[in-house]
Amino acid sequence: MADQPQESLPTSKVARAARFAKTGFNVGTNYIKHYAKKAVGAETSTEALHAANAAELYGTLSEMKGSVLKVAQMLAMEKNLLPTAYAEQFAQAQYQTPPLSGPLVVKAFRDAFGKSPFEVFDEFEPTARQAASIGQVHRARKDGKALAVKVQYPGVAASIQSDIRLVKPVALRVLGFNEAQVRPYLAEVETRLLEETDYALELRRGQEIAAACAHLPHLEFPRYYPDMSGARILTMDWLSGQHLKEFLATQPSQAVRNQLGQALWDFYQFQLNTLHQVHADPHPGNFLLQATQGGTVGVLDFGCVKTVPAEVYTLFTALLAPETYADETRLSELLTQAGVLRPDDPPALRALYLRTMRHSLELVGRPFRQPHFNFGDPAYMQELYQLGDNLMQDPELRRQREPRGSEHFIYLNRTYVGLFALLTELGAEVQTAA
Repeated sequence: MADQPQESLPTSKVARAARFAKTGFNVGTNYIKHYAKKAVGAETSTEALHAANAAELYGTLSEMKGSVLKVAQMLAMEKNLLPTAYAEQFAQAQYQTPPLSGPLVVKAFRDAFGKSPFEVFDEFEPTARQAASIGQVHRARKDGKALAVKVQYPGVAASIQSDIRLVKPVALRVLGFNEAQVRPYLAEVETRLLEETDYALELRRGQEIAAACAHLPHLEFPRYYPDMSGARILTMDWLSGQHLKEFLATQPSQAVRNQLGQALWDFYQFQLNTLHQVHADPHPGNFLLQATQGGTVGVLDFGCVKTVPAEVYTLFTALLAPETYADETRLSELLTQAGVLRPDDPPALRALYLRTMRHSLELVGRPFRQPHFNFGDPAYMQELYQLGDNLMQDPELRRQREPRGSEHFIYLNRTYVGLFALLTELGAEVQTAA
């Protein structure tokens, strides 16, 4: 592998704070170098500055892993929020980061089972096939079966709360919010991140969702093995297939891409409408694609699952309904329930939020309001990303300096924007009507 294995991982609050501070110093140095070169007339560019800082920041996030790297992974899905250099660097978090060294992997097994991985399995590859934010994946064999063994990085769960405390002051300063305003949103993110470190919960969810979705065509789920799993180790079947970019390089037919897109769409709609929970991490690294049987999707990683309360489900689906978009009184009532509108809002502010949300819901809900949708036309995602950019730059909205809306929508919005981006990159035409 190109990346050198990590021999250690900063896990204490002091070590992680120190590593973060070092990065801040190095980023500051890059700015000084940039402006010093400009002052003497030397050739330099903002793009070069972004590239240097992105590489520095990504190096730190890769080393620290855990929640800070997960944030980078999430940002890579929101391409409109980042300069190109950052988006390209952070996209690596979706597939590959430097893995932990063999001795640390062996230690994780001895802590879990009192045995090395070579005693637990008939065969075990000490070099990780994939390394991401919360853990890394090794290939193994047992009783003739090919297995994927996910090993969680040491100290990840304990570091999440301290990482959020590290990042929070920066986020508050950049966004101009106060802590009371963002507390419910940070609590939602922290809860989801902590759940991702609970491999027993992931095993149970993976089994339950796979069983509930077994009737859906063109999907494949791994079988999990509780007797070879623990608090920081998760063993499942090794699924065949390729990640999205590799798969697209094989130039699959439009019919195959449509079938894969339909399988993904049906999977997410069934989860939302029937199970009232969704696999809330739809980045390309969590799906394996094959052209077999006209197109099959392997679904990985049930660490991040958003359970949708009944009242939130009713509100979310009502906001996307065509009749809501056409009825301003109904829209106003629903936005009040969602916490976007408040009874004491001045008329001008209320009109601003109504106008903004109506436009947003028209765009986000467009695939739900027609029988077929062509995600192969990139114009839709470009319009969606442009909407996000426009909202961030709108001077009237920026003056409000306060987040609004249900914290439950954080992961619901992330799920569907991520799904739409996947379907667009896949170039799929999907039957969206129930």
